[in-house]
Amino acid sequence: MESIFLFSFIILVASILQTSTGFGFSIIATPLLLLIFEPREAIQINLVISLIISCALIYKIRHDVDLGIVKRFGWGSVFGLPVGTVIFLLIDVEVLTLIISVTILLLTILLMMRFRLKQTNHRDYIAGGFSGAFTTSIGMPGPPILLYFSSTNTSKETLRATTLAFYLFIYMISLIIQVVAAGTSKQIWIASAWSLPLVVIGLITGQILFKRINRALFQKLTYGLLLFTGIYLLIEQL
Repeated sequence: MESIFLFSFIILVASILQTSTGFGFSIIATPLLLLIFEPREAIQINLVISLIISCALIYKIRHDVDLGIVKRFGWGSVFGLPVGTVIFLLIDVEVLTLIISVTILLLTILLMMRFRLKQTNHRDYIAGGFSGAFTTSIGMPGPPILLYFSSTNTSKETLRATTLAFYLFIYMISLIIQVVAAGTSKQIWIASAWSLPLVVIGLITGQILFKRINRALFQKLTYGLLLFTGIYLLIEQL
């Protein structure tokens, strides 16, 4: 009973966050789902639900999508996805998670200290590559993209729309790679189907919140999510 309540809470909150900001589902859901499911199940449930959210939103926000960036992210992720799969299968998950948590925290602190990058095509490819590797290794494509966009002062509209458009591609490819490389289970698809009503509520609530979030609040929310992710992953491995 407690597991069902926790699962429902995780999916609802993460869906609201993903809809209102364009990111956050993987950042919030993946580490918390690991409290209930095995790593393979948690990652695949995250991929399925995130894909559903992206499909539901993309038509409405299509005019804010930067297709050039999406394409470069996509090509970069093509090289990162298989790398992440190899990492997932060969490297100890605890060691990998520890390295990633420290990296996220250090980069977030740099951003809070006003470290900024100029967006370039080359850096778009690199960000996409890291996102691809993160997706198939730990099921969290968001941190590399979020860190990159935050460092370039991208508007909240472009960030949300472009990120969700990219997720459509990377989540589909990542799910296929995960299923082929690591297999799947009936429980994954049952849990994903059971979460659909909660996702719908999250979509509606998130759309309302997005209209009320200004740039300053959006930036604070971004930093907060990154810090939460880094600290949570770090504590889990200590």
